[in-house]
Amino acid sequence: MAQIIQWFPGHMAKAFRLMRENLKLVDVVFELVDARIPESSRNPEVDKLIGNKPRLLIMTKADLADPDQTRAWKKHFENQGHTVLVLDTRDPRTPQLVTKAARRAVEAKKEAQLAKGIQDQPIRAMISGVPNVGKSTLLNHLVMKNVAPTADRPGVTKKIAWLKTPTKLELLDSPGVLWPKFEDQNIGMKLALTGAVKDTIFAKDDAALFLINFFRSYRPDAIIERYHLAHDIFDQQENVDILLSITNKLGFKDDYDKASERILNDLRKNKLGPFTLDIIETQHA
Repeated sequence: MAQIIQWFPGHMAKAFRLMRENLKLVDVVFELVDARIPESSRNPEVDKLIGNKPRLLIMTKADLADPDQTRAWKKHFENQGHTVLVLDTRDPRTPQLVTKAARRAVEAKKEAQLAKGIQDQPIRAMISGVPNVGKSTLLNHLVMKNVAPTADRPGVTKKIAWLKTPTKLELLDSPGVLWPKFEDQNIGMKLALTGAVKDTIFAKDDAALFLINFFRSYRPDAIIERYHLAHDIFDQQENVDILLSITNKLGFKDDYDKASERILNDLRKNKLGPFTLDIIETQHA
């Protein structure tokens, strides 16, 4: 039986309530999505909460994602009417890029305010996204100092806080929030693989097998080259046997749990190359 992945601790439920209460205070919502899983990292509950409020959809970690897929997803989201910004949050231009995009997202609202004689005010934005999507890293870039704790694991930020930037943004930070139930467990697995779910709540071998199966049709050479496997192994072996072959190649004998953890870490550290787990048909994007 396939493992059920779910993670919705109490601080997420509390954060969601606070987001609902504070939404009226902001001009725009910065909805962060992981460019490696642009659809799977969109929280449907947050999407409903935002409603018609202006939003800036920021695709983070673009440097880790498949560039062709990132372009296709950007076009797809723009076709849905969203203002979209693709971002490598290490880019030194981040504050200017985000501020400029935020102004585009609230342009109509600001013009209406000016028509009423309301002077131009700082843009107030709420930052939302799943755990480990890069919210704190982005905030530190925008504020231009380390004000938000960062770590390559989910659940680091656990409270709501206002922060001001030199580019006239006022930002409401919030913890990463998932949703109470994943209707599609593939989404849960993709969130787990990219670090949005705590590693302690899912089986590493299940994640490794999911990954091997995905790369079978996506980019098998990445697995073959990384672990020095036979060039035709995907034609000759099932996923379980490939995992055992990798375990052997890594010198872990029959400890496939240890090998699975290595594969997962290799994926996250980009040692399998840029990847996108949510595939969109580029010609229809």
